[in-house]
Amino acid sequence: MTPLRLAALALLAACALPSVPVHASPAHASSADDRLRALYEGYWQWQLKDLHEIETARGEVQPGNALRAVTPQAQERRLAHYRALLEKLDAIDRAALSSDEQINAAVLRADLEERIGDARQREWEMPFDSDSSFWTYLDSRRGFETVEEYDRYLSRMRDVPRFIDENIANARVGLKRGFSVPRVTLEGRDASIVPYTRSAGNPFALAFEQIPARFPEAERHRLQREGQAAIAQAVVPAYTRLLRFFREEYLPGTRKTLAAEAVPGGKEWYAQNIRQYTTLDLTAEQIHLIGLGEVARIESEMRKIMAEVGFEGTIAEFNAKLKRDPQFIAKTPDELMGVSAYVAKRVDGRLEDMFGFLPRKPFTIRPVPEALAPFYTAGRGGEGACQMNTHDLPSRPLYNIPALTLHECTPGHSFQFSFQSELAQAPAFRRNIYFSGMGEGWGLYTEFLGEEMGIYRTPYERFGRLSYEMWRAVRLVIDTGIHHYGWDREKAVRYLADRTALSDHEVRTEVDRYISWPGQALAYKLGEMTIRRMRTKAQDALGERFDIRKFHDVVLALGSVPLPLLEARIDAFIADGGQGLAGVVYD
Repeated sequence: MTPLRLAALALLAACALPSVPVHASPAHASSADDRLRALYEGYWQWQLKDLHEIETARGEVQPGNALRAVTPQAQERRLAHYRALLEKLDAIDRAALSSDEQINAAVLRADLEERIGDARQREWEMPFDSDSSFWTYLDSRRGFETVEEYDRYLSRMRDVPRFIDENIANARVGLKRGFSVPRVTLEGRDASIVPYTRSAGNPFALAFEQIPARFPEAERHRLQREGQAAIAQAVVPAYTRLLRFFREEYLPGTRKTLAAEAVPGGKEWYAQNIRQYTTLDLTAEQIHLIGLGEVARIESEMRKIMAEVGFEGTIAEFNAKLKRDPQFIAKTPDELMGVSAYVAKRVDGRLEDMFGFLPRKPFTIRPVPEALAPFYTAGRGGEGACQMNTHDLPSRPLYNIPALTLHECTPGHSFQFSFQSELAQAPAFRRNIYFSGMGEGWGLYTEFLGEEMGIYRTPYERFGRLSYEMWRAVRLVIDTGIHHYGWDREKAVRYLADRTALSDHEVRTEVDRYISWPGQALAYKLGEMTIRRMRTKAQDALGERFDIRKFHDVVLALGSVPLPLLEARIDAFIADGGQGLAGVVYD
């Protein structure tokens, strides 16, 4: 192991919590626990009301009949509420809480501090980036199951003009103070708005094409009629104003600098983003060092595969050869989706070897929506569904699809979210929370797990897996390079292109994502390194008592938490002899 690698691991290890949560006496715990439960249960109900969301009897959250308010007044009101809650949380003695409630308190604190940090930087004045925008997730790409759900959807559609106008006003203020998305990442992004400016083929209409046949005919006609009216009278005019604002005012006025540290208050903002997305106390300099160490390690692994297939040359030359090879290019979107689906079914055959608890909820695989796909990442996973990007098929080489499917679908994000949503003992606010370090760390860890599950069948698929790991490692170097060390876009593009088998299209969209979303890309590799390091620690400590199924169950059962809490939980797992989940049979 190189000195650089050792130094990087030492820096990462230093971010762990010092100890496992303290146990309180039953009498003291009861009183403190009750106060904490009242606090976070009230917080959850407030969130539902504030965001106009509905919690179903099954614990699922659905959108209500309005979109959230995003005016500065609404944001300041939220900030005051978060600060008041944090003050009440501070008044509860942590040592008096039971072990489970200590974890709930720590998660609540991290959530509140993250929201307060965002509000302090007035992040609502930059309401979109090159990856996600406030206007891209308002419509539904599938039908609803009840007339009531359709009526709520219609109500939200009629609320679109107010929501878009509030976001335009916020973006205008951000633009005035130099707090905008860098211009270089926005060229052509207006194409994602254009489909919503037309009545014919408007994405909002898709849900009305899927009204269940069991609905009474009169209701079906009413919903379709009201949907068409809402599109014509609310959606199209609002998106037309947004398109004009984007093209004529926002894009020409955006900043030409790239670095987060270049905006007003930028150093504090970038440090806040690092803490928020990694949940670790690391500086940009330390993260850059960790990234360089990981890049060197993965390059060594890549060269072994290149030797295995008899290639003589550099990693960059091998990547260039793979990108040109027609055998790795899907001829149709269905071919790419079929490869992903087959990978998912092969994973199904190995899940019981890796997990004791298997969630009941299945998932589907969908293409990324057409309006978003040209500027979107390769895929994304969520509860009940994961998405594969089928736009520009030559930029989606098939040797990458196994790793991508593991990460986004199973046992990555879709599996992960279903697992966590079925843990009835977790408070509602924790079942609906996401810390990128833990969540994205798990996704990347499952790509590595695919090696042990036998999912990669060729040297090229294994190289694709390493290329994806390298992709996340170079993010540590590029993100800090851009936002702290002042790299330009071309240097970042070349650094990523020379070290991964990503297509040129993917390289450009990824770099633009890092430029416009500071800090988020750091979560993946730091989270994965934490999980793998804690697994090695548990294996070394427990020896023959270590059961990979129990380890994975304990990790996922914790839910989405800051990484130091994961480390404390695995220390407790080691201390109790490697026990799995209560009620789960491990034969």
